[in-house]
Amino acid sequence: MTETPIRKLAAVLAADVVGYSRLMGADEAATLARLKALHRELMQPQIAGHSGRIVKLMGDGLLAEFPSAVEAVRCAVDIQKAMAAREAALPDDRRLRLRIGINLGDLMVEGRDIYGDGVNVAARLEALAAPGGICLSGTAFDTVDGKLDVSFRYDGEHRVKNIVKALRVYRWSLEASPAPAAMPSDGPLPLPDKPSVAVLPFTNMSGDPDQIYFSDGITEDIITELSRFSLLFVIARNSSFAFRKRDRALSEVGRELGVRYLVEGSVRRAGNRVRVTAQLVDAVGGNHIWADRYDRELADIFAVQDEVVQAIVATLAQRVSAAEVARSARYAGPETAAPSLAVYDLILRAHHHIGVWARADYLKARDLLKEALAIDPDCAQAHGSLAWCSAFLTWWEGEDAVPVADAMAAGKRALALDPKIVEAHTGLAHAYLMSGAHKQALHHIETAVSLNPNNANALCHLGYHRSVMGDSPAGLRLIGEAIRLNPYHPDWYLESYGEILYMARDFEAAVEAFNRMTHMAPWSYGYLAAAYAQLGAIADAREAVAACRGLAKEGLSAEDYVRMDLPIYGSEDVKALWLEGYRKAGLDL
Repeated sequence: MTETPIRKLAAVLAADVVGYSRLMGADEAATLARLKALHRELMQPQIAGHSGRIVKLMGDGLLAEFPSAVEAVRCAVDIQKAMAAREAALPDDRRLRLRIGINLGDLMVEGRDIYGDGVNVAARLEALAAPGGICLSGTAFDTVDGKLDVSFRYDGEHRVKNIVKALRVYRWSLEASPAPAAMPSDGPLPLPDKPSVAVLPFTNMSGDPDQIYFSDGITEDIITELSRFSLLFVIARNSSFAFRKRDRALSEVGRELGVRYLVEGSVRRAGNRVRVTAQLVDAVGGNHIWADRYDRELADIFAVQDEVVQAIVATLAQRVSAAEVARSARYAGPETAAPSLAVYDLILRAHHHIGVWARADYLKARDLLKEALAIDPDCAQAHGSLAWCSAFLTWWEGEDAVPVADAMAAGKRALALDPKIVEAHTGLAHAYLMSGAHKQALHHIETAVSLNPNNANALCHLGYHRSVMGDSPAGLRLIGEAIRLNPYHPDWYLESYGEILYMARDFEAAVEAFNRMTHMAPWSYGYLAAAYAQLGAIADAREAVAACRGLAKEGLSAEDYVRMDLPIYGSEDVKALWLEGYRKAGLDL
């Protein structure tokens, strides 16, 4: 007769070694000896000392059971701290690091083994944990909250394989800056601790599909102006525009973007008249909070935008000071006068192409901005957008086709006319970075973020800039903030994220980030090759190099693309790490 399994409530700890296959490939005997010593000298004593028991060892991992979630968490934190101290003297690529997941749940016990969802959840949490970090389930966190001098960060709800319900996840790391998820989680994002809003693309009611750039431009301007207010959390354009097709309930859109409030509206342009409608909705409660309609002369479009922004800000953030309102004003004096309608129309058309994030569209955007500047050579907005556009065209086209000096000239002219143009600061930052002028680059990208703390693109760039200077923990934190503001981000976020992970020596995660890109440029395959090579996956690295060569422009080699990046690295250690990866991949440098 089969014995009925015993059921009980217990805490389960699952742990495994990060990059174990790579370490074994580099030195199998030494890695195995170190793993055995780790179990004998650290894991077993710590688990026993916290009233736990090791259920089983599984290659590079283990499963342990504790009668108390508090003791399981204490044990995990002590292990991770001891691991960091134990491995600190070793080179980064040789260190043993653990991921740990902890769950409090119902278990089935047969002999010394345990089964059930309580175990499966712990294993899924371990896979979500950052290297050197810990992930807790909601049930475990609820039990330990307030009982330990340890801080956990809520990381939203995650859907994981073979678990029906989404998991509430809480993170801990020694540096308090765990790596962000590269893509939005399947579950709803947590609401920020300040008023959060997404502006959905205003509907084009003009009867002409070609006028969509105009309604999109109005929407983007409202997003930009709202983003300047530090007391608001404003979702980036890319992610708001992902919901152009209104095939989902507003409550569902709010959950997917992780915001409480949504703005929606419409634009009708006819002759020299424009009608703009806007409404503010509480996506959580389903209530309409504010709505208005504006029938004006087209020349008053800037005033209409300002009125919409002021109404939203007044409703959501009553504590916004008069000083911040003044600081955020776009057209505060004659030196920042609004562009003419003809120039504004060309700028909106250019921004429509910039939003596509493709080389051909950037070339069209550059032409439109030059056309705007031919009409008004003193338009700060056009110069600023041209600085951004030129900086990235230099990357795509090469210095010979689009000199980096073009971006610098446009950025400097924009800031001479108006020092608050974020795109000018961002374009200058990239131009200086490509020229190896790292201090100037960092100054401009930090200024861009200070001018618009919700600008996800600027935050992503700042994370990259910090990383190439050798501060990859800050880079991971900043790109995590950017991804939260822009969960439906373009491919270049993933590329930057992969590069930052590489510079943080998390080569496995870097490979995953690069491989999630939908469109890879020649240099993208170069980065992927270096990451594969650092993992010892030389065949994959050589395949990535071949892809780089296959996409290279005529007259350029894979080595040429790599050399273009070398001035960017402001830390000799970072530069040496990239060169090491490239050379392992078979590039002749």
